[in-house]
Amino acid sequence: MAHSRLPHYRRVSQTFFLLLFLALLILTTMRPGSTGSADIHMRGPVRMFFLLDPLVAISNALATHALYRGLVLSLVILMPTIFLGRFFCGWICPMGTLQHLVGSLKSEAKRGKQRIESNRYKRWQTIKYVVLIAGLIAAVFGSMVIGTLDPFSLLVRSIGLALLPAVNLGTRALLVPLEHSHVHVIKMFGAYASTGLQRTVLDLRQAHFNQAIVFGLLFLVILWASMRVTRFWCRSICPLGALLGAVSRWSILGLHKDASSCDKCNRCLLDCQGGDDPIGGVPWRKSECLMCMNCVGSCPHESLEFRFFRREHEVASPDLGRRRTVTGLAAGVAAVPILRANTGLGKSRHERLIRPPGSLDEPDFLSRCIRCGECMKVCPNNSLQPTLTEAGMEGLWTPTLVPKIGYCEPSCVLCSEVCPTGAIWQITSKEKGWVAGGATQNSQPVRLGTAFYDRGRCLPWAMATECIVCEEWCPVSPKAIYVEEAQVVDSAGKAKTLKQPRVDPSRCVGCGACEYACPLQERPAVYVTSIGESRSPSSQILLKRS
Repeated sequence: MAHSRLPHYRRVSQTFFLLLFLALLILTTMRPGSTGSADIHMRGPVRMFFLLDPLVAISNALATHALYRGLVLSLVILMPTIFLGRFFCGWICPMGTLQHLVGSLKSEAKRGKQRIESNRYKRWQTIKYVVLIAGLIAAVFGSMVIGTLDPFSLLVRSIGLALLPAVNLGTRALLVPLEHSHVHVIKMFGAYASTGLQRTVLDLRQAHFNQAIVFGLLFLVILWASMRVTRFWCRSICPLGALLGAVSRWSILGLHKDASSCDKCNRCLLDCQGGDDPIGGVPWRKSECLMCMNCVGSCPHESLEFRFFRREHEVASPDLGRRRTVTGLAAGVAAVPILRANTGLGKSRHERLIRPPGSLDEPDFLSRCIRCGECMKVCPNNSLQPTLTEAGMEGLWTPTLVPKIGYCEPSCVLCSEVCPTGAIWQITSKEKGWVAGGATQNSQPVRLGTAFYDRGRCLPWAMATECIVCEEWCPVSPKAIYVEEAQVVDSAGKAKTLKQPRVDPSRCVGCGACEYACPLQERPAVYVTSIGESRSPSSQILLKRS
């Protein structure tokens, strides 16, 4: 009887951790009252799930030969797995919960015998172990591309950068007409609803992210696949699940099958989530079991029971085989040189690849960044965007500052606060040095790049038209953009005095405020490049004073 209630407890656990994940994701958003102060900080442990992720911890340690602070918390998940099996996948993982939820919907592909056959162990389930081996080998050579497939990175990119902005836009489209209604009751309802949602769920600004449609569609395809094949992502691709499956081979908790009471009704297969063959007559595959407890809860004869130190008739290790193991090793070794052959480093680097403040030098940055999207989600000005080709193939979906969309807020260091792996080193606003009382003569401010002028497009330079917007927006003190008066002749032949802007490279920090504010929106006359960034000694343009 107690076993029949285990699926109920599991559903409670799944619901709690899914809501917790979504709550922490929503917290990575500016709320009323959270801006305008000298220091901006997160109100909760938004990177908690990443710190508990053993895949992130192990791959980070392999790539950097060190363990970033906080990632040791992954032992909270890794150690119990040795005793209890893949409980994390079945009871905690929000990605697994979403697939479980979608997979429970009725589908023509999963009816009767088709459903039973779909939930049997399949040879293609070993693909995730090939992915894991390849990703860890790539990490040994200093590349964190495996982070792209981490389930938490996938969720933040998909929900945080695609789905939540879409919901935000749709909700605003519904509320704005209510707020402008001529009927007082409707207008008040719209105003209160808008204020309440902004304080809890909605974003103060409407965020837009490059490639959001790609993230959203990939996520929907994964969920659609789960309607066809139970937990398709978990069973076939997820490298975190593969890691936990490999560790669970030492689990002391096993499935006991009572052959004498089993009548082979196959009800245990109807809701099996891992494809681990809980039915009688065949070995139970421990590394594939997600500990969902559906089999013991659905067995009418109580023929199935999880017991400690039960090892009869089971396959403890992943059924990988020599060929697939070699394939994973070869793929990991080949991936790094292939990816880096198309990665812009040194002089071949894209000049508009501007990394967030606190970022490590490019090779070290790529050895840590897991493309989770947390820094992009938390940026108050929506200035951080996922790369496409700017950082080459290895740097796909890593963050870059796009000043045309938004500039780097002088007092904000949230991106460094939420980064779970140290690709963006955690700094304070004082260490950033862009606000009063920040950098001193002995400590230089963090520089992202340098601003340059296209005088053929700048209004005072090219068109004899007054404009000092860039100088007004420059946030550093003293300002990096200054103006000089010059005598020019307009199209009517009249002489006039204009203020023409210039950049002092010793003061410019590359925040992008000038480019963002430039009136020439389609191609600003002032633009920021990564030259002069403080994270790269080889990218300097100024001779240091002796």
